[in-house]
Amino acid sequence: MTIRRRPRPQWRRRVTALLASAAIIYVVAATAASTDFSSAWEILGKQGQLALSILRGQLEGMWSGGTLPAGAALAIGQSPVLLSGREAVLELRRTEEEDDSVPPGAGKPADGEEETGGPEAPSVPIPEEPSQAEMPLVFADNGVQARTLTPSSPEGYVVTGDVYINNRSDKSFDADMFDGSFAARLSEEEGPKVLIVHTHGSEAYTMPPGQEYEATSESRTTDCDFNVVRVGGEIAAVLEEAGIEVLHDTALHDYPEYSGAYGRSLTAAEKAMEEHPSISLVLDVHRDAISDADGSPYKVVSGVAGVNAAQMSFIIGTDGGGLEHPDWQENLKLAAALQQRLLEDYPTLMRPISVRNSRYNQHVSPGALLVEMGAAGNSLDEALLSARLLGEALAETFLRPSQADDGSK
Repeated sequence: MTIRRRPRPQWRRRVTALLASAAIIYVVAATAASTDFSSAWEILGKQGQLALSILRGQLEGMWSGGTLPAGAALAIGQSPVLLSGREAVLELRRTEEEDDSVPPGAGKPADGEEETGGPEAPSVPIPEEPSQAEMPLVFADNGVQARTLTPSSPEGYVVTGDVYINNRSDKSFDADMFDGSFAARLSEEEGPKVLIVHTHGSEAYTMPPGQEYEATSESRTTDCDFNVVRVGGEIAAVLEEAGIEVLHDTALHDYPEYSGAYGRSLTAAEKAMEEHPSISLVLDVHRDAISDADGSPYKVVSGVAGVNAAQMSFIIGTDGGGLEHPDWQENLKLAAALQQRLLEDYPTLMRPISVRNSRYNQHVSPGALLVEMGAAGNSLDEALLSARLLGEALAETFLRPSQADDGSK
């Protein structure tokens, strides 16, 4: 049955209105320093039970045809914290109205629920905290000058689709070799499919004031919460979320000695691939170092979701330096296909691919890439955002290949 409330006498309405106005003023004052509805509610739960009870009683009156006093309505209208809960209150009202429209006896309680004599008096609900994915990104400014580097002309580049390739090697190739296909495929064997290594693992970023790390040299640290090992961990996490098993080598191959880092990372990669034949993709994660003509560092950025993401770039090695590397073209084709996928959603996220004479250990697999995650001037937050975008693109490329990737046209 539907329970209807009795109308209140006029004198009681006036008294309630005065009390509600006083309660609203108290609530607004008590929550002035709060930034969200939950923190305001916590404050009120500790020190404002009386005012909150009066406010709740007045809001209940909204469902029985009453209205808030003008003073109370004005106070609520000036309180962003209270306004943040308005949608939850309105949603509760809509729910109550829908319940009241059900004919008597039409609804029955579900198994395990207790049937009551009527709907409970409505109360102001506490909205759920937004999920992390719904919260706007906010990055602290690290104070470094930002630039977005994009080609101004195709002159001097090999161009395929949206991808610009800067050939700095002694090898020659043209755009005809790029049709979206590549040799790399995820292995069907049990075990990790992707190996992430860091030849220069101590490479780090420029942190905002108050978030500094202990540096081992300029823009380098052995603290893996702040260097590119952390960035590699973010890529690994995204791939794992997509169901792609990852082996992450967190060793600092450039510390304590920088010289010989590529030899040490090669030994680690070969050992990992011998122990895990299922590894199909090898990703060497670095960060660049860029300065202007005056020697001042700057960061490279792309606007994503209202903040700056670090621009990325693929470095592809060849056999131009005399070392054996028969599959370098397949590495390059994979980089071009992956970059095209990224640019379709984020047109300025990628700097041109750079092809060089050194092979950068990429001979270990036709699916081997070296990626620069921003530059020393970028913040860690900017690099971590790009890491997630790269991880998502890798998962899409290998789990949901395009028609060109699978050989069909």
